[in-house]
Amino acid sequence: MTASPVKPAPVPTAPGGLPLIGHAHHLARTPLPFITSLRDHGSVVRIRLGPTPAYVVTDPVLTRTVLVTEAAHFAKGGKIFDVLRGVFGDGLATVADGDTHLRNRRLMQPMFNKAHIATRGNAMIDQVRSMVGAWQEDQLRDVFADMNDVTLAAFLVALFGMDLPANLQREFTVLMPVITKGAIRQTLLPPWVTRLPLPANRSHTLWVARLRALIDQAIDHHSARSAGTPPATAHDPAEAAGCPHKAADNEEAGLFETLLAAGDQFTRRQLQDEAITLMNAAIETTATTLAWTLYELTQHPEIEQRLRAELAAVCSGRSLRQEDLDRLPYVRQVLQEAVRKYGPAWMVTRTVTRDIDLGGHHIPQGADIVWSPYLHQNDPAHFPEPATFDPDRWPPDRVPTTRDSLFAFGDGRRKCIGENFAWTEMQIILATVLQTWPRLRLVSRPPRPQTAITVKPDKLTISFGTS
Repeated sequence: MTASPVKPAPVPTAPGGLPLIGHAHHLARTPLPFITSLRDHGSVVRIRLGPTPAYVVTDPVLTRTVLVTEAAHFAKGGKIFDVLRGVFGDGLATVADGDTHLRNRRLMQPMFNKAHIATRGNAMIDQVRSMVGAWQEDQLRDVFADMNDVTLAAFLVALFGMDLPANLQREFTVLMPVITKGAIRQTLLPPWVTRLPLPANRSHTLWVARLRALIDQAIDHHSARSAGTPPATAHDPAEAAGCPHKAADNEEAGLFETLLAAGDQFTRRQLQDEAITLMNAAIETTATTLAWTLYELTQHPEIEQRLRAELAAVCSGRSLRQEDLDRLPYVRQVLQEAVRKYGPAWMVTRTVTRDIDLGGHHIPQGADIVWSPYLHQNDPAHFPEPATFDPDRWPPDRVPTTRDSLFAFGDGRRKCIGENFAWTEMQIILATVLQTWPRLRLVSRPPRPQTAITVKPDKLTISFGTS
């Protein structure tokens, strides 16, 4: 007798759903407690967003199945990505799976290898030191806003080079937070509302158009500069051979040179899409992590002092340099713990491309799968006492046993291409703030986590002093 195939178990439904709106009220009012509570109901839990079901994966092993081992059946998609694609275009983070994504990722990969990023390190350090050093002593600083400004400015130097005109830098810095806020608004509203001729929708469209115009100006500035560059000589075999990345190796250039050197591989619209996507990613995740890190230092003076001791031992009283970063393991550990504790992403989606069995549960074709770095990284089964900020979870001399539950940068073929850059930029900014300001003091009440695209602090005011 042939054994009957095992029938997939029904997916449990989360309690507390309401008619018409489903579980949307929980996601709007108490998103983090709600998303973390779902692990008590199973490894895959069904929720309703209005009338539409979605399936939340609470087991990190199954999330890795979605992102890595069975990734072909879980396409990048869902409401969040559909909205962001409409705002940012088909950049690497939002373009659909397929040949275009693979081709663009291969073309962009050289921008983000560690050696290439290192060529931009000292320019980024100079930019950050200039901005952080301009803060007034004991001034009450909105740290989340500051980290947005500093991370974007450092990224612009890395992306477009050291000679980007100041007026373009200023406009980029003003526009990007506004556009990010508009994008978050659109992810939270029904699609038909975002298509209405409302003032907020019209303004957002104009801001995105202006951002694209600024990127065009940055590209044209590069082209004009390149036109005045002396031709290659026989003494430079890489240039003589037409190496497409050689132009990006001089000190004035930026990471974006890699794409521009690819010639007709990208249309002007595609270049705009990639630049917008990269800048948005540079602000949101990095700034959020740094703001939470600085908050945690105000609560843990022993961690702050250990950081300062490491910086003093490595730098010996001089300013930070790019070559110092690999000798600052505790700086990296502190940042890893901030990434772990605060997500920073809290809800990410995929779309099922065919009926599939996930962890013994039947998931229908076309359904949205939800996974949450925040949920996994605050799971006590994998991170004991997850509310405790403990950088010693990440010792430099061994691979952490918790690595399979850390999803802050995703995993698999859609893993964030800018992870190496993010760690470099965060190390530079944290180290430079500590070198510049010997004293940090929390002025506001302790911040509450607030969900947008990332888990950001709702209010965070810190004063910086020299004594």
